[in-house]
Amino acid sequence: MDQSIVTKIERFIGEQLDCVDVKLSDIHKLSGGAIQENWAMVLQVSDQSPIDIVLRCDAPSGLSTSHSREEEYALLKAAFDAGVTVPEPLFLGQLPVFGRSFFIMGRANGVAVGHKVVKDLSLGGDRELLVAEIGRQMAKIHSITPDLSSASASSSLEFLPLPKGSAVQASIEEFRQFLDKHHTAFPALEWGIRWLELNEPEPLPLCLVHRDFRTGNYMVDESGLTAVLDWEFCTWADPREDLGWFCADCWRFGRNDLEAGGIGSKQALLDGYNGASGLALQKADLDYWEVFAHIRWAVIAIIQGERHVSGAEPSLELALTAHIVPELEWEILRMTGLRMTGLRMTGLQATGASL
Repeated sequence: MDQSIVTKIERFIGEQLDCVDVKLSDIHKLSGGAIQENWAMVLQVSDQSPIDIVLRCDAPSGLSTSHSREEEYALLKAAFDAGVTVPEPLFLGQLPVFGRSFFIMGRANGVAVGHKVVKDLSLGGDRELLVAEIGRQMAKIHSITPDLSSASASSSLEFLPLPKGSAVQASIEEFRQFLDKHHTAFPALEWGIRWLELNEPEPLPLCLVHRDFRTGNYMVDESGLTAVLDWEFCTWADPREDLGWFCADCWRFGRNDLEAGGIGSKQALLDGYNGASGLALQKADLDYWEVFAHIRWAVIAIIQGERHVSGAEPSLELALTAHIVPELEWEILRMTGLRMTGLRMTGLQATGASL
């Protein structure tokens, strides 16, 4: 990071703290973040003990569907206030300071890289206890509601639009509109979208949904969970969406036998979640939401690939992301055509509907 930018950030933090003696050191960019950038720093204020912090800012190119840094800061604060294990939000930055929107938060210790978390059994402590704790963390997130008459509601999240009607149907319509406008046909995704439409379960009350709570977006150390990360996709939706996303096969990093994020059992996740939320969800309740997760991730992967192909942001990572779409299509067909005999798996033929 350029020293002139560092100086501006130091001045900004000093203004927030009403202190002129502010120094930043050990500045380095953290790995990951195709949509956002994260910079680790050590903050020294006067003669106080140094503090590990992270500056999170816009990447040069991002997704239009992700929240702004101001909005993400509000989401992080709402989660922090609800008791979710997140880095403490410290300062919301101003655009002229850095040239990009940013905020500063405390830095959690641990490892977040998905394949490392899955493979290194020295991380996370007892894996079933870890999964149960993740379930409890989800329940805390879902305790935040859009109902402003509720004690758990957050008026700071008024920027989140309420879906008109069913949250699932709103997502289905977004998926369909995107594919209708895309230059390439994806029949398997069209099939999956129609299957979602025909098999929508009875909705649960709307709550705050993380929408990207998966292995790779939380941190663990040797003893357990240290932080839930990346809040830029939050919305009001059905709480089961988060559970299905976490359990989806595409986020198990090769450990398909461990249904909860490649690290533990789905039952442990549900036990932790149900115990904290007061719900009584069963494994079968998540089947629909795993299909939903694969379709949503496929659409995002296509968008990511377009960022590379269009020349807007040449990137090997983005290009490779697009290549996972056929795998996701195969999984969608498998889940909707073979496994889910308890739902209307014959879907289109049985109802006489067509694509």
